[in-house]
Amino acid sequence: MKLTATRFGMRATAEEVLDGIDLSGRRMIVTGGASGLGTETVRALAGAGADVTIATRNPAAARHLVAELPRTRAVALDLSDPGSVRSFCADWDGPVDALVANAGVMMLPTRQVDARGWELQLATNYLGHFALATGLRPALRAAERPRVVVVSSGAQLRAGFDFDDPQFERHPYDPFLAYARSKTADVLLAVGISRHWAEDGITANACAPGWIHTNLTRHLDRATMQALGAMDTDGNLLTPDHYKTPAQGAATTVLLAASPLVDGVTGRYFEDNQEAEVVDGGPDVMAGVARWSVDPVLADRLWDYASPFTH
Repeated sequence: MKLTATRFGMRATAEEVLDGIDLSGRRMIVTGGASGLGTETVRALAGAGADVTIATRNPAAARHLVAELPRTRAVALDLSDPGSVRSFCADWDGPVDALVANAGVMMLPTRQVDARGWELQLATNYLGHFALATGLRPALRAAERPRVVVVSSGAQLRAGFDFDDPQFERHPYDPFLAYARSKTADVLLAVGISRHWAEDGITANACAPGWIHTNLTRHLDRATMQALGAMDTDGNLLTPDHYKTPAQGAATTVLLAASPLVDGVTGRYFEDNQEAEVVDGGPDVMAGVARWSVDPVLADRLWDYASPFTH
């Protein structure tokens, strides 16, 4: 299978990827759009003419962005709260041209669960977006060329999804392992949508934004940040060569959400604005998408596992 390639490299910004593309009349949703990568995603999509809904737990945090960008609005959405997801979907009116599943939590230091008993990283990063996409399926179906973009992470290379103990009920909770599994689940979500909703014309792809200084990394301890080369011994942030700016990190997201370069592409995983090669996952693998993250059998199994929790 030939990999999808584009002319954009890892240093391209979201604005550069959408340069010359007119998104007027297109309606898009960006979860977690009030900060970090989400903000740059919203700014680029709205700057190209799209009407963008910022779905966020705290709409007040997006007030500055709404004031800056006239084609945006902020709506409350808590992905870990089933009632909040249902309300958001029930209140939506009209088509959705692109759903960008961007919101997430990373490496919570202690095990926390949502109202359904799901470990909170998995509940927020995966299940909440699964329920949101499911609830918005009619609105996506109503669009001309609807797309779903799931923001995953290179962490998916570190661990496959554990169907035997997905909520860490029997084994000790590990913050990074929980995060890695949730990001694998995110890629499997894109694969699942591409398989189950193909008849609706809905395409879905996942991506990794790369390493970026955002609020998402707030739970990383000093030792981890120093190991990444992102903090000095005095606790000051550093920006090593492998880090991107938020605008660069959002580039692959907007590529998948709106660029004609990926028309018809579905069920794939992108990094640095290119489709990634399928590789064997492991502790020393630094690029690509793990086989367990794009396995169609595992995608169907996770789909069946999660479906009862969305009702």
